[in-house]
Amino acid sequence: MTPEQVALARARVPAAFADPVSKRMVRWGIWIALILWIAACCAWFDITPARIASGLGNLGVIVGLMIPPSPGEHWDEIAKSLAETVAMAFLGTFVAAIIAVPLGFLGAGNVVTNALFHFSLRRVFDGFRGIDQLIWALVFVRAVGLGPLAGVLAITVADIAVLAKLYAEAIENAERRQVEGVHATGAKPSLVVRFGLLPQVFPVMLAQALYFVESNTRSASVLGIVGAGGIGLSIAERIRIRAWDEVAFIIILLLITVAIIDWLSARVRVRLIGTREGGARQ
Repeated sequence: MTPEQVALARARVPAAFADPVSKRMVRWGIWIALILWIAACCAWFDITPARIASGLGNLGVIVGLMIPPSPGEHWDEIAKSLAETVAMAFLGTFVAAIIAVPLGFLGAGNVVTNALFHFSLRRVFDGFRGIDQLIWALVFVRAVGLGPLAGVLAITVADIAVLAKLYAEAIENAERRQVEGVHATGAKPSLVVRFGLLPQVFPVMLAQALYFVESNTRSASVLGIVGAGGIGLSIAERIRIRAWDEVAFIIILLLITVAIIDWLSARVRVRLIGTREGGARQ
């Protein structure tokens, strides 16, 4: 294009060459407000370079004390606590997934078409999802006492609403033609759900439940700190007495356990669901 043509185009469509001054001012205002907000938060939380440098130095000392990791003299206690953590995660997720299935169907707009009921149930899901597992653990420790039962109940209650919402969204995204085909045969609504919706969403439900088992294994290690059973109590006790080598050993065991669970869940998904390349296995 010649300079004359560029000038003509700039005169006709100025926004294609540069944003209007008002838009640029708004953009700069947003950036300035963001920077000021971050600076205010740093001042509020007393985040300073000196404090960060001191913290990194202390962290380096702790890491040095963790090497080499050592199990100490409590192999049996660590193994029992780790097994308790895995059992809590599995049982809590299993119960939550079972309860979440019917709730997911009730929360799906293409299954229950009553707008008021659908909206109300989804808000209940949102309310329960807003409460962290650790809060539920504190509640259930007070209700049922110390031990893994409080941890199982905390995981179950915290995960029911999350899984129900995920299941409801998967059901709403299911292919309509398969549902309509089952409905066209004259099947009852329960059979339409059984043969039209469930086969489509079951792989998604299973994959999400397996992921939650892995995630809850990590979460259960934190719940033990407040007395809800599991390896968290062992970690907290060793941090309290500054046995950092044993803390490192427990963390490594926990990482290995989570990796094994992830590998097993992947194998289960391939076995029950199949692979994209090869299709479902029989």
